[in-house]
Amino acid sequence: MNKSVIIKKNERIDDLHRKGYKLIQDPKKFCFGADAVLLAGFSNVKDGEKVIDLGTGTGVIPILMEGRYGGENYFGIDIQEESVDMAQRSIMFNSLEDKIKIFHCDIKDVVLKFKSASFDVVTSNPPYMNTGGGLINEYGAKAIARHEILCDLDDVVFAASKLLKFGGRFYMIHRPHRLVDIFESLRKHKLEPKVIRFVHPYLNKEPSMVLIESSRGGKPMLKVLSPLVIYEKPDEYTNEVYKIYYE
Repeated sequence: MNKSVIIKKNERIDDLHRKGYKLIQDPKKFCFGADAVLLAGFSNVKDGEKVIDLGTGTGVIPILMEGRYGGENYFGIDIQEESVDMAQRSIMFNSLEDKIKIFHCDIKDVVLKFKSASFDVVTSNPPYMNTGGGLINEYGAKAIARHEILCDLDDVVFAASKLLKFGGRFYMIHRPHRLVDIFESLRKHKLEPKVIRFVHPYLNKEPSMVLIESSRGGKPMLKVLSPLVIYEKPDEYTNEVYKIYYE
């Protein structure tokens, strides 16, 4: 572990608090947030399963999930070359080349790169803001990660549906105000929502995120889990979130 890997100007190495894994990031571009960690904790991977992360950025979700679950192989795709480069170097740094592979690929072309129905699990932490859903100052790395500039919700769901085996699972984190759009897109592409969990910053605040598990070809039956609360008080995680981060 911890091979000699080039760290470029402005980049830093962050501790992921799981199996000693580290992640290379550039704060001037885009750094992962709680949503990526919560999605990795919400998802589930069984022994021998094959996983792909759509819009993987610097590869934080595949690395966290490999550290948490094992699984056979992990793949990630992203359209931003700089993010892919950081992800690939992080994988080398952690000696995970045999378990995780990251590719520079447009999500709209992912079905040309990978065989249909070839994955057990698909994950995605996609851009949240749709057209007109927020002020965009520039089409840089942060804007692309947050806004539906280069792909939209339907592109992500379509790709997940095509890549999943029958009965395979799609895990996503998104914003509650997009829930109707999400359910509509999932069902259009033969993915049945099975489990949702709202994420609240504090117990007395409305949810800011929603975690969703759907199944390829699943039967209608939606389970709503108890809310996940992030903070007990400012700068202090609840016990559940602390365990997701550190245990």
